[in-house]
Amino acid sequence: MTVTVQVDTTRLVATLINVFTVSPDRQEELIELLARATEETMKHQPGFVCANFHASLDGERVVNYAQWESEEHYRAMLDNPEARVHMDQAAKIASDVQPRLFSVVSVHPE
Repeated sequence: MTVTVQVDTTRLVATLINVFTVSPDRQEELIELLARATEETMKHQPGFVCANFHASLDGERVVNYAQWESEEHYRAMLDNPEARVHMDQAAKIASDVQPRLFSVVSVHPE
């Protein structure tokens, strides 16, 4: 099944953009961990909408673009012990983790 993520300014969601700084030799390991955590835990949390992972071409960054139905849903996930295990594992691979919540304010499709 293929799901297309659509960014929409009219849908009020909490958008997480999390930038991980990682050694190039561990970029793939981090992406595999994040993908596994999403399949096993995150997508089963109330309010989960989607998650996407982007690998920088220089190998030094991984960006997680995820959406939650609300900031409250995102914050509840942070308190979930299962989710915390995955987040702690990711923090051990990355040298820096910078999560921020955003709102979509402008979209420019093709």
